Amino acid sequence: MRPLALILLLLAPGCQSSQPPAADATRDAPVAAAPGDTPSVQRLEAEARALARTTGCSQAAQCRTAPVGDRPCGGPRDYLAYCATTTDTVALFRKLEELRRAEQEINRRSGAISTCEFRMPPETGLVGGTCRAQQSNAAPTLDARPQ
Repeated sequence: MRPLALILLLLAPGCQSSQPPAADATRDAPVAAAPGDTPSVQRLEAEARALARTTGCSQAAQCRTAPVGDRPCGGPRDYLAYCATTTDTVALFRKLEELRRAEQEINRRSGAISTCEFRMPPETGLVGGTCRAQQSNAAPTLDARPQ
């Protein structure tokens, strides 16, 4: 039984929740395994962000968020806000899936690791006719430490 407890103690620090990011630092940077990978991921992300229209909504309920990228420990590394009435959501989600798969492959090949906090999509709001993600000071986390 002791070897199992030792293994759990050694593995637990890799998946502990971390402090929530500062309000202006909510995004993780993409991880690249090779110099040629970074421009490809950056291009895909720029294309996805260009597809996400933030204007044109008349109510906050028309604003949505979409997951961006892939964190090595799972889940998206960021969310982007968009207006559902003016965005071609099929094209947006197709591009975001292409980005997710590319980043997931880079993470797999490079053996990248990350913190394992669980990131919920942010709430959205309409500010001056523009859909925006509402930043909170406390990000919910999933604590993987044994109790």
